[in-house]
Amino acid sequence: MHRLALGVAISIVLTGCPKRVEGSSQSEPKTVRLIADTPERETTTIAETRSDIEIDTRDHERQPKVVATGETPLLTADGLTARLCGDEACTKGWGVDNLLLIEVVAENGKVLDRVSIGFSDTVIIGNERVDNLGRRAFNFEAGEINLTSKLPERRPFKLRALALDYFGVGRVTDVWVQLKPESGDRSGDDLKGQ
Repeated sequence: MHRLALGVAISIVLTGCPKRVEGSSQSEPKTVRLIADTPERETTTIAETRSDIEIDTRDHERQPKVVATGETPLLTADGLTARLCGDEACTKGWGVDNLLLIEVVAENGKVLDRVSIGFSDTVIIGNERVDNLGRRAFNFEAGEINLTSKLPERRPFKLRALALDYFGVGRVTDVWVQLKPESGDRSGDDLKGQ
């Protein structure tokens, strides 16, 4: 009997205790519309502004006009990567003139983070300088903009988008957010290590 107990104890020590493996923490992939297509129009014809937002420019109006707004339902990242696309299948690119301001909003309505994407000078809200994500451009390829590093990994959140313009013409195409599993880290920097 002692030999059997000793043998069982030795086999447990050599093979280790069984590790409890939980189910996958990753959610199912999903794609949701962030903002709808809004045709091009002259900036001077747009009445709505955001008085709390300032563009650090010397050549144009500092207070941007609101071209369009949009908001997702509550989402959870759960290890998924979040990229912007121009269609639900995430095969088309998208565009904005001048910029897309995306706010990451907690379930309680508190803004957790903000990012500016597009062809814009520095964006300031209150005393906060908003981070620019991606290259300075009007048009982006499908999946080019990775929002993952700006999102809470496990807490529910919404994305609120404002297409803003401060000179010339304002426009935005359909913009969708695709959440799907991808290998790699959550830094959002696809050029890291190159």
